[in-house]
Amino acid sequence: MLTRCSHLAFSLLLVAAVALSGCAKRPATTQAAAPAPTGAATSTAAAPAGGSQQMQSGEGTRGGTATPAPTTTARPAVQDFAAVADLTDVYFDFDKYDIRPNDAKTLDANATWLKSNPNHLVLIEGHCDERGTNEYNLALGERRAKSTMNYLVSQGVQANRITIISYGEERPQCTEHTESCWAKNRRAHFLVKPR
Repeated sequence: MLTRCSHLAFSLLLVAAVALSGCAKRPATTQAAAPAPTGAATSTAAAPAGGSQQMQSGEGTRGGTATPAPTTTARPAVQDFAAVADLTDVYFDFDKYDIRPNDAKTLDANATWLKSNPNHLVLIEGHCDERGTNEYNLALGERRAKSTMNYLVSQGVQANRITIISYGEERPQCTEHTESCWAKNRRAHFLVKPR
């Protein structure tokens, strides 16, 4: 009788785990708000845990930047944003979300444009290549978008103008299965809209 009850309990737990893991894919979004008095940027989404962390089948396994605190600022609608030629994408190495030196120069130019156009809000999309699980790549895409946002804020762009979203591997620029193609997909993309 005890074995039958434990088998039943195990079966129920297994069914619950399958049901919970089968949720539909949605991109992770975050709204940044004005910096707190300490200068820390804020967001509405929980950030992945910092430090080194191993995850199976992910593009990356590195830890992250400082975790912003939650805020209740309303999130702008993604469909209201559009690309502008003056804002250039930045790219990331495999399994990384660090800003590379050449991409820092690109972000400096993007920050200059954003500061000279203060009437625009910016949406930063985080993207990954196809390697890895959807869940891990969504988290990595968010870390890439946050890293990009933090760089722009450090250059004087107001944090309350920035929203980030992660699409993980869901919106590739290139669909070939080569390293040169994957490198094009590991990016932060910029969209803007008037306030």
